[in-house]
Amino acid sequence: MPIKFKTKNKRRKKVHGFLKRMATGGGRRVINGRLKKKRKKVTV
Repeated sequence: MPIKFKTKNKRRKKVHGFLKRMATGGGRRVINGRLKKKRKKVTV
C-alpha cells in the first residue's frame, strides 16, 4: 500500500477494528475516500 499509516496509536486502531477494516476492500475504499478529501487525520 502506498499510504503509510502512523503506527503510534496501534492499540487504539486495533480497538476500533482499524486493521480488520483495512483487510476488507470496502473498508480500504472508505479510508481512501477520506484521504482524498484531504483530511489530515484519518480516523476509523
